[in-house]
Amino acid sequence: METVGIVVLLFLLIFLALATVATVRTTRALKRRVARGTAQARRVVEDTQLKARRYTTPGVGGDVAQLRIDLRTAIDATFAALGERHPEDAALAEAASLLARLNDHARALDGELKLLEREPDKSRIAARLPELTTRVHHVTHSADSLRWAAQDRAHHATTDDLASLTDQIAIESAALRHWTPTQPPKLPSPGE
Repeated sequence: METVGIVVLLFLLIFLALATVATVRTTRALKRRVARGTAQARRVVEDTQLKARRYTTPGVGGDVAQLRIDLRTAIDATFAALGERHPEDAALAEAASLLARLNDHARALDGELKLLEREPDKSRIAARLPELTTRVHHVTHSADSLRWAAQDRAHHATTDDLASLTDQIAIESAALRHWTPTQPPKLPSPGE
């Protein structure tokens, strides 16, 4: 009886340990999900504010907002283009790492532009705007170049696969259309 009690106690302890581990993991996953959702919601709100500011703030303030929109759009579109093909195409791994480095530069540049938006001295904004515009154009051009290369690669792979499939179907269709009648094999007669 004592052995049965020890075994039951061990099973109970194992069950409690597994339940604790499952609870901790579930809580951590939920926290990550909530944090990711909150970050996405903030990003949507900030993007909407930028678009509104672009049209409601005249002059250099609107220009700064447009630069931030251009920067974010180019980086986001490139992440989307590479993200779709990256798991299927190992050659895009290098492009993804380059995009991650480019994203670091874009974040720093976006931070500078964000600070510049809050600058009350419009002449200071106007003085810094040409240099920041050039940097934004370099980043967006690089992101566009990566995105277009990934799109061209995907198009080329799809075109090659379709051409190969079309050739195989043509060969199979030709084989199905040309047949030669076959005579049934002669079965030995029962007397042979």
